[in-house]
Amino acid sequence: MFGLSCAKHYGGIYVPPHQAVIHQFAREMLAECGSMILGSDSHTRYGALGTMAVGEGGPELVKQLLSKTYDIDSPGIIAVYLKGEVRPGVGPQDVALAIIGAVFGNGYVKNKVMEFVGPGVCGLSADFRIGIDVMTTETTCLSSVWRTDDKIEEFYELHGRREAYRELSPADTAYYDGCIEIDLSEIRPMIAMPFHPSNTYTIDEVNENPGDILSEVEKKALVSLGGAVPYSLKDKIRNGRLYVEQGIIAGCAGGGFENICAAADILEGSSIGSDEFTLSVYPASMPIYMELIKNGCAARLMETGAVIKTAFCGPCFGAGDTPANGAFSIRHSTRNFPNREGSKPTGGQIASVALMDARSIAATAANKGFLTAADRQIEADTLKTWKYFFDEKIYKNRVFDSRGVADPDVPVRLGPNIKDWPPMIALSENILLRVVSEIHDPVTTTDELIPSGETSSYRSNPLGLAEFTLSRKDPEYVGRAKAVQRAEAARQKGEDISAASGLDITAIIDKLRETFKDITLENTGFGSTIFAVKPGDGSAREQAASCQRVLGGLANIAGEYATKRYRSNLINWGMLPFITDAQDTALPFKNLDYIFIPGIRDCVSGKKAEIKAYAVGEALTEFTLTLGELTDTERQIILDGCLINYYRG
Repeated sequence: MFGLSCAKHYGGIYVPPHQAVIHQFAREMLAECGSMILGSDSHTRYGALGTMAVGEGGPELVKQLLSKTYDIDSPGIIAVYLKGEVRPGVGPQDVALAIIGAVFGNGYVKNKVMEFVGPGVCGLSADFRIGIDVMTTETTCLSSVWRTDDKIEEFYELHGRREAYRELSPADTAYYDGCIEIDLSEIRPMIAMPFHPSNTYTIDEVNENPGDILSEVEKKALVSLGGAVPYSLKDKIRNGRLYVEQGIIAGCAGGGFENICAAADILEGSSIGSDEFTLSVYPASMPIYMELIKNGCAARLMETGAVIKTAFCGPCFGAGDTPANGAFSIRHSTRNFPNREGSKPTGGQIASVALMDARSIAATAANKGFLTAADRQIEADTLKTWKYFFDEKIYKNRVFDSRGVADPDVPVRLGPNIKDWPPMIALSENILLRVVSEIHDPVTTTDELIPSGETSSYRSNPLGLAEFTLSRKDPEYVGRAKAVQRAEAARQKGEDISAASGLDITAIIDKLRETFKDITLENTGFGSTIFAVKPGDGSAREQAASCQRVLGGLANIAGEYATKRYRSNLINWGMLPFITDAQDTALPFKNLDYIFIPGIRDCVSGKKAEIKAYAVGEALTEFTLTLGELTDTERQIILDGCLINYYRG
């Protein structure tokens, strides 16, 4: 009701629950060739339709809503040259996982735009292109865009928006910052094993050598899970084959019309069985669902034992179809992070999720849960050509569209769990940081920084949501951060810092004054920080940063940041995105140490390339931090304390 009232009050569109996954609605009703869309979700990807779509944290969208400018340096452009034709049984997720597996680890497309070109594009349907395009997010690219042709024109015409089409194609001579060449005919059905979309194998590889591959996954899991819960996969091998307990086809990646029709074709006349294996299918929008009912595919799926559900992102982030403890789930969805689909390692709950295409999920379901590649299951005529008919009456009857006209007389409805942001002060002349979490995983996801799933109802309650920060990765974080926050609150009020926080910060300040004579409690702010090797992979959700800030966080220290969007979130919430060149095994500080950074305000405003910091121990250990590239606006946001303060000023 809050969302609906805001759409009426300010002039917007409100899509009710279960009518559409928002990305599918945007494809159907908002995308245009040559236009640009910012979305506060990382899978904002409509490039197959000729739209430059970028997933960003909420504050970047706030700038747009306030008619400010989305400023970024011109990104590098990587050509993705497609040639050949896909084999029967190979779907868009297979192509996407092959790309992710090749480029995620080496950072080849990080923060760049992937431009899909080449003769192979024309052989792919609009749905197939969309299925590849949405997964480019998992490469850590900034965005992706495709050449457009008559198939995209047909898509727009089908959705009653012929005027949104323009032919987009590279010039006869085009220059790129790099190129990825893909022969579609060489792609085989793929699987991304736990716990990352880049952990890819062909399904044939897993079936031919399950023991060694599952052992390798278990070793990687030890890093991701930190030994918090016993973890085993080799018990999934039954009679030499990998057994799966759950299949899901859902969301902005898997819930497309062609994916579900293909699954129905492969499963026709089969049964998923009455044992542990289950199959749930979530069409991406009600218009897709209705067409599946009309053409009979929904009925053919249901008679196999599959369950058809309404459009919902839940399975992707742990709010629907949560696997049983210890279960192995295969999903045509976007991510398979360890703390995402309902697992709670610190509470003893762990499940494994692997990513696959709908076609191979259906082939596995036809074999009652034994992992099967679709190209090993189907005959030449198994997959039919289904024509989609879009019916806009559902949206006309149910979606509220103000058409940009605001009605200030409609009050905004606030529920008891919708709260204002707490006040945040400007950056002090000097800062004293306490390291309250130290993470040495190769990559730290936003789902580990702030879990999804059961926390969703707190997303409009900053203080309530902050209680979950790092809860599945480092349960001690919140208590440690709050202690530093109490010290800062006492400093601002002129009260006894040690008594308020239980931390002997006064002794730290006295020690620092031996070297830095001008330090006072008035010019030195206290805050917490975390160290992580490479934080911020995954979701664009701003709460991964804002929750740290709400708990008194002033900085992150990292070897690098996994995505632009996470770094932007830190900046917009007034947090310093420090970078250290020190190898994480030779850091000059450790968890619970204090770090003093003198003159930080002058460093930020003066655009200092390097910032001197001091780890406080028996002696002061000097080391160097950097902030990377910052625009003048970003610097001022940090100086003001957050984007809210920046605009308020």
